[in-house]
Amino acid sequence: MPGAVIIGAGPGIGQAVARRFAREGMPITLIARGGRTLSAAADAVAPHGVPVVTLRADSTDRAALDAALDQAVGEHGVPEVAVYNAALVRADAPGELSVREHMEAWAVNVVGALNAAARLAPAMAARGSGTILVTGGMPEPRAQYVSLSLGKAGVRTLVALLDQQYGSSGVHVASVTVDGPVAPGTDFDPDDIAEHYWQLHTQPRHMWDHEALHTGRS
Repeated sequence: MPGAVIIGAGPGIGQAVARRFAREGMPITLIARGGRTLSAAADAVAPHGVPVVTLRADSTDRAALDAALDQAVGEHGVPEVAVYNAALVRADAPGELSVREHMEAWAVNVVGALNAAARLAPAMAARGSGTILVTGGMPEPRAQYVSLSLGKAGVRTLVALLDQQYGSSGVHVASVTVDGPVAPGTDFDPDDIAEHYWQLHTQPRHMWDHEALHTGRS
């Protein structure tokens, strides 16, 4: 049974999204850089009793990410949904970062999502269905978070480009924009945020949204 692939399966949104899709009985593939992160995420999903695969890959290493995604397809088939949740979050003002540091942030925040979609979306399109969701943020740019603001603006453009390429073939591409710091028990509880991912995935095609905004206000 095809399932969900979570890239960036760390504590917070990554684990919460994995649990949300596992709750529906979907097999889960977890991708992250670190073994401890993967172990914790697998433990979080385990109570739902679904098949779980854990794979180590850095989202900025295209060869490693491609290999992990190929293995995920080999284990569970072309996924129903792929979630890109990797991000480099840091405070930086205009002019503070070097070119290399900006490129490192861009590679995590945007290019990794592009490469993941490029690997999975053609097969989803050939099947006629699939969902690609990217975690966004910064609905308004902030001068205290320059690289992140640029990256999240890039995510919106990437979603539009991927929709142009694959939307007509049945692939729903969208972002979930989180407008605040994620923490359990707050207005930005990761379990509440995870619900947006499920709702986007299950939207009928004629009602597709391409961005869900979590403001923390009901």
